[in-house]
Amino acid sequence: MQLYTTIEIEQIKQSQDLPYLLEIMHWVKSFLGKPHRDLGRPGPVCPFVPHSLKSNSIRLAVIRTKDLYSDQLEEIVGRYRNLFLEMEVKEQELAINKAFLLIFPDIDEEAYQIIDSVQEKLKPLFVESGLMIGEFHKLNQSPGLHNPNFRPLRSPIPVLAIRFMVEGDLPFLLSPADPHLRIRYLEAYLKCFIHKFTDETKFKNAHQGLALAREELTAIFR
Repeated sequence: MQLYTTIEIEQIKQSQDLPYLLEIMHWVKSFLGKPHRDLGRPGPVCPFVPHSLKSNSIRLAVIRTKDLYSDQLEEIVGRYRNLFLEMEVKEQELAINKAFLLIFPDIDEEAYQIIDSVQEKLKPLFVESGLMIGEFHKLNQSPGLHNPNFRPLRSPIPVLAIRFMVEGDLPFLLSPADPHLRIRYLEAYLKCFIHKFTDETKFKNAHQGLALAREELTAIFR
């Protein structure tokens, strides 16, 4: 389970994984960490990336998936989740800037649904641990929050990103159509931020969303 910071990647002399590490590092710096005309708001695509790069808080790993079944891949990603939670945050990096980027160069365009499936399967476990897991690949159709025609989750190589949950993640936790899933997400969200909310509106919206999901669930069983 080799993880590299961006500074360590720049110091690698030779490795079969180096081309993939360099390509994703370039994508992080030139796309995620920069403004985009179609984003729909000012600032970089991911507002945390510039600070994460400055504090050297992003760690990257290349995962070889040839001959692996989906459940084996889920197990590997689950181990990175455990490592993420166990790894102490260094003084120069805030927890909010810490991220793992897991790179899957063996997954081609015809098999991107594997990445989507693993993310969907593991997301409840991650959210209940106070984490978010996001899927990135060339065909990702997830729209931007501020421009539905923008595709912020597209990357040159399939990637799963792990980071701590933040208050601004609420729209992603309100989105599932399944009320069971929404309840799980919103209960975890409120538990995570109940004593440290900085945005009263998000606090109210989370409670309202949870109440609505419970009402929907009750209506299903009437």
